[in-house]
Amino acid sequence: MANIDEIKKLREATGVSIAECKKALENAKGDINAAKEILKDLGKEFAERKKERAVGQGIIDGYIHPNKKIGALLELRCETDFVAKSDGFRNLAHELCLQVAAMDSAEDIVSFLDQPWIKDSTKTIKDLINEQIAKLGENIAVGKCVRYEI
Repeated sequence: MANIDEIKKLREATGVSIAECKKALENAKGDINAAKEILKDLGKEFAERKKERAVGQGIIDGYIHPNKKIGALLELRCETDFVAKSDGFRNLAHELCLQVAAMDSAEDIVSFLDQPWIKDSTKTIKDLINEQIAKLGENIAVGKCVRYEI
């Protein structure tokens, strides 16, 4: 059985519910890294089940680089206004805006989703979104993104 400190540590690292962290640790026989992989796979499965659900709410977020020569706009969609207003969703939108600003082009959403995340190259943008789908319990989709540069 997983001890409470390990469960807390895994929860802080992943943001997944305590019950799921406990199950993952038990299945991984106490190995935190193996439990993270179990939760990652669980998140992918969860996101796959959610992807057909309508995303009628969301936000538009933007980023302007301090040099005022690069900017990005992003439309990020979710299922409910409640999630659209959450900190996790807004933080995801900000991270995605930073990614768009760092890109050469932001035209193709599919290639955007397959890119390595600029802050952790072991994850793709799709992985980052899937993690939030697992945490927030709703489908999330990038609508449009535009990069401006002078």
